Amino acid sequence: MLLLAGRAAPASPASSNLADLLGRADTIKTVDNAAFVELLALLDKNTVALSATQKWRLRYLKAWQVAYLGDFAKARPLLETIIRETPDDAIRMHAAAALVNILGYSHQYEEAYTRLDHALDELPKVTDKDARFHILGEASQLLVGAGQYDLAASYADQIIADYPSGRNRCIGMYLKVHADFLGGKSAQSWRSQAQQAINACTQVNENLFADATRRDVASFAIRQGRTVDAINLLESHYLNVVKYHYLELTSEYAALMTEAYWQKGDTSRAEEFALNTVDLAQKSEFIEPLTTAYQLLYQIDRQKGDLRDALNYHEKYMTADKGRLDDVREKALAYQFVKQQVEAKKVELDELNKQNQILQLQQALDHKAVEAGRLYIALLLTVLASIGLWLLRLKRSQLRFMRLARRDGLTGIFNRQHFVDEAEQTLRYAAKSMRMACLILIDLDHFKLINDTHGHTAGDHVLRRAVAVCQQHLHSCDVFGRIGGEEFGILLPESSVIQALERAERLRVAISTTPEGESQDITVSASFGIASTQHEGYDLRRLLIAADSALYRAKRDGRNRVVVSGPHNGPEADRGSSGDHAADGRATGDPAIS
Repeated sequence: MLLLAGRAAPASPASSNLADLLGRADTIKTVDNAAFVELLALLDKNTVALSATQKWRLRYLKAWQVAYLGDFAKARPLLETIIRETPDDAIRMHAAAALVNILGYSHQYEEAYTRLDHALDELPKVTDKDARFHILGEASQLLVGAGQYDLAASYADQIIADYPSGRNRCIGMYLKVHADFLGGKSAQSWRSQAQQAINACTQVNENLFADATRRDVASFAIRQGRTVDAINLLESHYLNVVKYHYLELTSEYAALMTEAYWQKGDTSRAEEFALNTVDLAQKSEFIEPLTTAYQLLYQIDRQKGDLRDALNYHEKYMTADKGRLDDVREKALAYQFVKQQVEAKKVELDELNKQNQILQLQQALDHKAVEAGRLYIALLLTVLASIGLWLLRLKRSQLRFMRLARRDGLTGIFNRQHFVDEAEQTLRYAAKSMRMACLILIDLDHFKLINDTHGHTAGDHVLRRAVAVCQQHLHSCDVFGRIGGEEFGILLPESSVIQALERAERLRVAISTTPEGESQDITVSASFGIASTQHEGYDLRRLLIAADSALYRAKRDGRNRVVVSGPHNGPEADRGSSGDHAADGRATGDPAIS
């Protein structure tokens, strides 16, 4: 987006002065790229008349144009040469920012964070505000991808402080609002800041960033259930977004309209925009809009009864969602790895300084042989103890990070990816030993209504309470994880269908029972779908599809019940077969099993 940011910037007047031509070229490089290329050719013919600094600036602009055309393999060595050899701090910062941009775009996250860290270390000595803006903008965008929202917002605040008005202030305000939105800031203050950012960008004709902010406002409205407001906002600006030819933002708008129309109940429009999202996202390889579109197309076809297409879209959704989660995890791991490397280098430098001090002390105390020997040993043991303590702390930090990468941040149980890994390993063991296993899918009923009525804090409490209740009834060998949102999965090894049904019923009753001393205002219940390896085999994907079909029936038949998938091969048999079993809670608390 920073690369496209200048499209609305006004062009400078023509001038025969080479310095003015350089400034004009820098201004119009994204506004009128064809004219920019002509200026580069003109300046290239007059390099003899350029000063040394102006020649470096011209080299940077030529390298930028190569990156703009998408030839990253050629642009990278050009930018690296500028960073390594130019004496001008501002030009070096511009080149570093451009290199960070193409490394992030190429998914080379570890090197991107390393380059960014080096550039940020040099930033305090850079006085050129435009160079500072370039680095801070790239830092904010890259750190948002790693989930470092507060840090990204702090860099955006520095841009806002550097620019009290104008185009760069607009971009800084957008970056701030976007980071705060993804970081889950409070509704009232965030909506006010978002409107201020939109106003600041429209005043300077930076409509791209205004519409990007409106995307976040619409997404926030959908989360709050204000579907009509979201549709009105998206529809009124969608055609303008299409004109930017910026496929990522266009696909995000289309995905949001898909979600909004689905919530409104307009299946036809939801399907239309979902297919449009798939077309846009596949062209540009943007995974998140593609995941949303496939998930809703799956739900639409399942609602229509077109189970074959629904299954096809479900498989595409799972593939896209895995790719999205892998990319998110890759960014987070790369950031943490680079951060630990930086900290390790700082500790290493401290240790080297300590060793230098030891050598100096040894030379100063050579004439006191006995005392010097004792002091040297004591200091050496101190250094070794410090190194050992540092290695221990680093190892503990690495182990803690590995645990966090496998756990859901809210509930503390397995996240989706680790649940899938553990479940597949358990099923492989069960298949070798010819032992049965059952998969239970749990979905909290009316959870969106709880969020909308009582707020996300209450919703988070409900999720944590449901997980705590389940953990009280699980065995040490059971695999328990959060699949997504309010949906959970439990794999029961060495469990028959009857045993799984009994345990699921106990979980259902426990979840729907309000703990003593807790408020009665929030009613919580859950629906359960069960699939067994006896009927579906040991393939996790088939078990998930069968259990999801059973869960769908539990939802359809009134919620707060347990449904078991029957001994047939498809979702159709699961819904209507006499082999299905359902249990629901009644006023007496006794289960009804059919």
